[in-house]
Amino acid sequence: MNETASARSPELMSRDDTALLVVDIQDKLLPAIDRGRQVAWNARRLIDAARILGLPTLATEQYPKGLGPTIGELAERLSAAAEKLTFSACGRAELFDGLRQRGIHKILVCGIEAHVCVAQTVFDLLADGYRVYVAVDAVGSRFEIDYHTALERMDSAGAALTTTEAAMFEWCAAAGSPEFKQISRLARETLPD
Repeated sequence: MNETASARSPELMSRDDTALLVVDIQDKLLPAIDRGRQVAWNARRLIDAARILGLPTLATEQYPKGLGPTIGELAERLSAAAEKLTFSACGRAELFDGLRQRGIHKILVCGIEAHVCVAQTVFDLLADGYRVYVAVDAVGSRFEIDYHTALERMDSAGAALTTTEAAMFEWCAAAGSPEFKQISRLARETLPD
Protein backbone atom coordinates (compact mmCIF):
# COMPACT_ATOMS: atom_id res chain seq x y z
CA MET A 1 0.00 0.00 0.00
CA ASN A 2 1.41 3.37 -1.04
CA GLU A 3 0.25 6.25 1.12
CA THR A 4 1.09 9.86 0.36
CA ALA A 5 2.04 12.11 3.21
CA SER A 6 -0.22 15.06 3.90
CA ALA A 7 0.09 17.83 6.42
CA ARG A 8 -0.97 16.79 9.92
CA SER A 9 -3.24 18.92 12.03
CA PRO A 10 -1.44 21.31 14.37
CA GLU A 11 -3.81 20.00 17.08
CA LEU A 12 -2.03 16.63 17.04
CA MET A 13 0.97 15.91 19.24
CA SER A 14 4.03 14.21 17.78
CA ARG A 15 7.19 12.65 19.08
CA ASP A 16 9.11 15.59 17.61
CA ASP A 17 7.22 18.52 19.16
CA THR A 18 5.93 17.23 22.53
CA ALA A 19 7.32 16.67 26.03
CA LEU A 20 5.70 14.77 28.90
CA LEU A 21 5.44 16.42 32.33
CA VAL A 22 4.72 14.23 35.38
CA VAL A 23 3.51 16.36 38.30
CA ASP A 24 3.85 15.24 41.94
CA ILE A 25 2.84 11.56 41.89
CA GLN A 26 4.28 11.00 45.34
CA ASP A 27 4.13 8.36 48.06
CA LYS A 28 2.14 10.32 50.62
CA LEU A 29 -0.18 12.03 48.13
CA LEU A 30 -1.26 9.13 45.93
CA PRO A 31 -3.19 7.05 48.52
CA ALA A 32 -5.62 9.94 49.08
CA ILE A 33 -6.38 10.40 45.37
CA ASP A 34 -9.66 9.13 43.94
CA ARG A 35 -8.73 6.50 41.32
CA GLY A 36 -5.10 6.95 42.40
CA ARG A 37 -3.96 3.53 41.18
CA GLN A 38 -5.41 4.27 37.73
CA VAL A 39 -3.69 7.66 37.64
CA ALA A 40 -0.30 6.11 38.51
CA TRP A 41 -0.78 3.21 36.07
CA ASN A 42 -1.60 5.56 33.20
CA ALA A 43 1.28 7.87 34.09
CA ARG A 44 3.61 4.86 33.98
CA ARG A 45 2.30 3.91 30.53
CA LEU A 46 2.86 7.50 29.32
CA ILE A 47 6.42 7.48 30.69
CA ASP A 48 7.11 4.14 28.96
CA ALA A 49 5.64 5.38 25.67
CA ALA A 50 7.65 8.60 25.87
CA ARG A 51 10.84 6.58 26.42
CA ILE A 52 10.05 4.26 23.48
CA LEU A 53 9.40 7.20 21.16
CA GLY A 54 12.17 9.47 22.45
CA LEU A 55 10.07 12.27 23.96
CA PRO A 56 11.64 14.38 26.71
CA THR A 57 10.10 13.57 30.10
CA LEU A 58 10.13 16.03 33.00
CA ALA A 59 8.97 15.43 36.57
CA THR A 60 8.33 17.37 39.76
CA GLU A 61 7.88 16.62 43.45
CA GLN A 62 5.96 18.92 45.77
CA TYR A 63 7.83 19.35 49.06
CA PRO A 64 9.21 15.78 49.10
CA LYS A 65 10.52 16.19 52.67
CA GLY A 66 6.91 16.17 53.85
CA LEU A 67 5.07 14.39 51.02
CA GLY A 68 7.64 11.74 50.16
CA PRO A 69 9.35 11.00 46.85
CA THR A 70 7.81 10.05 43.53
CA ILE A 71 6.29 6.55 43.79
CA GLY A 72 8.78 3.78 43.11
CA GLU A 73 7.44 2.42 39.80
CA LEU A 74 7.61 5.91 38.29
CA ALA A 75 10.82 7.05 39.97
CA GLU A 76 12.75 4.12 38.51
CA ARG A 77 11.69 5.27 35.02
CA LEU A 78 12.41 8.98 35.50
CA SER A 79 15.53 11.03 35.83
CA ALA A 80 15.61 13.07 39.02
CA ALA A 81 12.41 14.98 39.73
CA ALA A 82 12.68 18.71 40.40
CA GLU A 83 11.70 19.57 43.95
CA LYS A 84 9.32 22.49 44.29
CA LEU A 85 7.38 24.51 46.82
CA THR A 86 5.32 26.49 44.30
CA PHE A 87 2.21 24.63 43.23
CA SER A 88 2.96 25.31 39.56
CA ALA A 89 5.85 23.38 38.05
CA CYS A 90 6.66 26.62 36.24
CA GLY A 91 8.08 27.83 39.55
CA ARG A 92 11.03 25.68 38.47
CA ALA A 93 11.48 27.43 35.11
CA GLU A 94 14.81 25.70 34.50
CA LEU A 95 12.86 22.46 33.92
CA PHE A 96 11.71 23.86 30.61
CA ASP A 97 15.07 25.30 29.51
CA GLY A 98 16.03 24.11 26.07
CA LEU A 99 12.65 22.66 25.09
CA ARG A 100 11.87 25.33 22.50
CA GLN A 101 15.37 25.09 21.02
CA ARG A 102 14.62 21.39 20.46
CA GLY A 103 11.35 22.24 18.68
CA ILE A 104 9.19 21.30 21.67
CA HIS A 105 6.17 23.59 21.90
CA LYS A 106 3.59 21.10 23.20
CA ILE A 107 3.49 19.54 26.67
CA LEU A 108 1.30 16.66 27.85
CA VAL A 109 0.67 16.93 31.59
CA CYS A 110 -0.24 14.15 34.01
CA GLY A 111 -0.17 14.00 37.79
CA ILE A 112 -1.84 15.18 40.98
CA GLU A 113 -3.71 17.06 42.19
CA ALA A 114 -5.75 18.12 39.17
CA HIS A 115 -7.17 21.24 40.79
CA VAL A 116 -3.97 22.45 42.45
CA CYS A 117 -0.52 21.66 41.03
CA VAL A 118 -1.70 20.28 37.68
CA ALA A 119 -4.12 23.15 36.97
CA GLN A 120 -1.73 25.89 38.06
CA THR A 121 1.02 24.33 35.92
CA VAL A 122 -1.30 24.08 32.92
CA PHE A 123 -2.39 27.72 33.24
CA ASP A 124 1.22 28.92 33.53
CA LEU A 125 2.36 26.80 30.56
CA LEU A 126 -0.48 28.20 28.45
CA ALA A 127 0.50 31.73 29.49
CA ASP A 128 4.09 30.95 28.47
CA GLY A 129 2.93 30.04 24.96
CA TYR A 130 2.97 26.24 25.09
CA ARG A 131 0.18 24.16 23.59
CA VAL A 132 -0.89 22.07 26.60
CA TYR A 133 -2.60 18.68 26.71
CA VAL A 134 -3.98 16.98 29.81
CA ALA A 135 -4.35 13.20 30.02
CA VAL A 136 -7.65 13.07 31.93
CA ASP A 137 -7.17 9.43 32.98
CA ALA A 138 -3.66 10.21 34.31
CA VAL A 139 -4.62 13.14 36.56
CA GLY A 140 -6.57 13.02 39.79
CA SER A 141 -7.73 14.80 42.91
CA ARG A 142 -8.96 13.66 46.28
CA PHE A 143 -12.52 14.70 45.52
CA GLU A 144 -14.49 14.20 42.31
CA ILE A 145 -15.84 17.77 42.33
CA ASP A 146 -12.30 19.19 42.35
CA TYR A 147 -11.23 16.84 39.54
CA HIS A 148 -14.17 17.71 37.27
CA THR A 149 -14.02 21.42 38.00
CA ALA A 150 -10.29 21.47 37.25
CA LEU A 151 -10.81 19.71 33.91
CA GLU A 152 -13.53 22.21 32.97
CA ARG A 153 -11.31 25.17 33.89
CA MET A 154 -8.30 23.80 32.00
CA ASP A 155 -10.46 23.02 28.96
CA SER A 156 -12.02 26.48 28.93
CA ALA A 157 -8.56 28.07 29.28
CA GLY A 158 -7.40 26.33 26.10
CA ALA A 159 -5.78 23.08 27.23
CA ALA A 160 -6.65 20.06 25.09
CA LEU A 161 -8.14 17.17 27.06
CA THR A 162 -7.06 13.71 25.93
CA THR A 163 -6.49 10.20 27.26
CA THR A 164 -3.42 8.08 27.79
CA GLU A 165 -4.18 5.76 24.89
CA ALA A 166 -5.01 8.62 22.50
CA ALA A 167 -1.74 10.37 23.41
CA MET A 168 0.39 7.25 22.92
CA PHE A 169 -1.01 6.58 19.45
CA GLU A 170 -0.78 10.28 18.52
CA TRP A 171 2.90 10.26 19.41
CA CYS A 172 3.41 7.06 17.42
CA ALA A 173 1.46 8.38 14.38
CA ALA A 174 1.56 5.22 12.24
CA ALA A 175 1.11 1.49 12.57
CA GLY A 176 4.11 0.81 10.37
CA SER A 177 6.65 2.46 12.65
CA PRO A 178 9.17 0.23 14.43
CA GLU A 179 7.85 1.34 17.84
CA PHE A 180 4.20 0.59 17.05
CA LYS A 181 4.25 -2.95 18.50
CA GLN A 182 5.59 -1.65 21.80
CA ILE A 183 3.01 1.14 21.95
CA SER A 184 0.26 -1.29 21.01
CA ARG A 185 1.38 -3.60 23.82
CA LEU A 186 1.15 -0.69 26.31
CA ALA A 187 -2.34 0.13 25.02
CA ARG A 188 -3.51 -3.46 25.52
CA GLU A 189 -2.41 -3.58 29.16
CA THR A 190 -5.17 -3.81 31.75
CA LEU A 191 -5.16 -2.10 35.11
CA PRO A 192 -3.66 -4.58 37.60
CA ASP A 193 -5.84 -5.76 40.50
